[in-house]
Amino acid sequence: MAHDLAALSPEYLAFWGEYLMPTLTTLRANGTPHVVPVGVTYDAEERIARIITRKDSTKVKNVLTAGAEGATVAVCQVDRGRWATLEGIARVRTDDASVADAVRRYAERYGRTPSPNPDRVMIEIAVNKALGRA
Repeated sequence: MAHDLAALSPEYLAFWGEYLMPTLTTLRANGTPHVVPVGVTYDAEERIARIITRKDSTKVKNVLTAGAEGATVAVCQVDRGRWATLEGIARVRTDDASVADAVRRYAERYGRTPSPNPDRVMIEIAVNKALGRA
């Protein structure tokens, strides 16, 4: 079921704040899906989902391979009969301020601050579609 990004329900937004392990789907250069578990945060006002990861990860490689236009991706989480998917255009952010902000948001959602990592980057998803039953 599709949702209006401008009017997401409190339940849908709360679901994105729960301690769950979503998956990120990116596309490899050959067009096949690469699906991996990630920690993700969602800012409904900005319509931005953020994922922290290592700069040498396959998901980062897949996003970068898509070029300056960004990569079409989806993040999804499931808990029994509830599910939610955010789709959008991903880009890799490497600047210290963006990465630090993503780490702070991760710590708020997951209740722990990741240890420092000089190879950390952030995948930023400009969300253009929300689906689910949450």
